[in-house]
Amino acid sequence: MCSKGPKLGILCAGDDELIPFLSLLDPYRITEKAMLKFYEGNFNGVQAVALYSGVCKVNAAVATQILIDSFHCTAVINSGTAGGMDPALELFDTVVAAESAYWDVAEDILTEFHPWLPAPVFPADTGLLALARKVAQEMPQGAPRDSGRVVFGTVATGEAFIDDSNRPQVQARLHPLSVDMETAAAAHVCYVNRIPFLSVRTITDTPSHSGQAAFEENCAKASQIAAKFVFRLAGKLAGKLPVQSRR
Repeated sequence: MCSKGPKLGILCAGDDELIPFLSLLDPYRITEKAMLKFYEGNFNGVQAVALYSGVCKVNAAVATQILIDSFHCTAVINSGTAGGMDPALELFDTVVAAESAYWDVAEDILTEFHPWLPAPVFPADTGLLALARKVAQEMPQGAPRDSGRVVFGTVATGEAFIDDSNRPQVQARLHPLSVDMETAAAAHVCYVNRIPFLSVRTITDTPSHSGQAAFEENCAKASQIAAKFVFRLAGKLAGKLPVQSRR
């Protein structure tokens, strides 16, 4: 289907989050598998495959495994939007996950059973994380800017939209910067496959601008901001992506 050379997988949850990448993949071809469309092309100097998986942990996990098995991706970046949890975050800030965790899965399931994690979190790849910090440092500082800040920390993943009823429990347990429905699942798949993983998501809603309406209003702009950050990051990956050795 495709070569086994270095290749970046770009995983988005929804179609709005994928749209900015389609103009950045130059050119691209489409392959369909498991009711999903995979867009392959050159992405700022690296070969990449991008798609939207659909919302939820299982959809993200299915898509990530296909990126690894069928498209031989040697690193995966999850890009898109997230809900802000830290009160200091503002709309259109971008959260890069230094680690991700499930807020709706018992911790001992991951530490006492497969994949026997030393702690119930999935760390980001150190190399991708270091490059992301460089990209953040090189971004224009101060006004005028087309996006907010870039921050690094914990991201929480679960199968429900966070609102005022469950926000305190999630915040007390994990102290995440942001929440979404896919990141930890994709990180989980990459962890067991020993594939570098990073998540880059831009905030669409916060405790003071909460709810589905805020997400829908801000999704397109936030998706663009995240995609631009990933594009800058890809420019630093040329010649640095690993070659897949498992096949």
